[in-house]
Amino acid sequence: MDLTDILPERTDEVLVIDVLQRICDQFGLENAAYAGSNPVSGRVHGLMTYSPDWQAHYAKNGYHRIDPTLIEARRSIAPVDWHRLAPDDNFHTVFRDAADFGISNRGLTIPVRGPLGDVGSLSVTTNLSEPEWEKLRSGIIANLQSFAVHIHDRVMREDKLMAVLSDHQLSSREIEILQWIAAGKTQTDIGGILSISHRTVEVHLRSARTKLNALTTAQAIGRAISRGLIYPE
Repeated sequence: MDLTDILPERTDEVLVIDVLQRICDQFGLENAAYAGSNPVSGRVHGLMTYSPDWQAHYAKNGYHRIDPTLIEARRSIAPVDWHRLAPDDNFHTVFRDAADFGISNRGLTIPVRGPLGDVGSLSVTTNLSEPEWEKLRSGIIANLQSFAVHIHDRVMREDKLMAVLSDHQLSSREIEILQWIAAGKTQTDIGGILSISHRTVEVHLRSARTKLNALTTAQAIGRAISRGLIYPE
């Protein structure tokens, strides 16, 4: 499944929920949910494939305040597998009720942190057995991390002020280097192709990361692809 195919340049809540459902269908998952907050606008986003009954029950009881999957994700930069969560009172409260709605306590939450203080997470659930889930998780976790970053970026960019703060024009050389990186070339390779030093390549990459408000080169590549500046190889 191609990220550029399922994530259009502009998104709304219905489209994001559709993307979440397609992720579930593609990878054989039961449910998927995106949660994010934008400190620039003060907006909080919660988009999910869960049943309306569970969403209403969750909101009515204020479970977002005690949900251990969200709490742990805010503390982590790595994916949070739910089987590692402490089985404390909050865990039992949330997942005991979730079980009544057919929702398993087996799942994964992937945290995302943006450069302007924005945070988000992508959570997925499964009804597979533990051995089956371990096998599936290892095969799809990289894809889910990519989806988490791209979905978060798209949702945050819908805020006009966030878009203004993060919109900086890349030079043709920066775009060229990002395209070569996306094609799998190393900085040394690119220096040879463009007849410049690998240090100059790094200077352009650092500038591109700054303009794209990206923490890593991989994130810069993802954002450049999502804006149509470069193309996935």
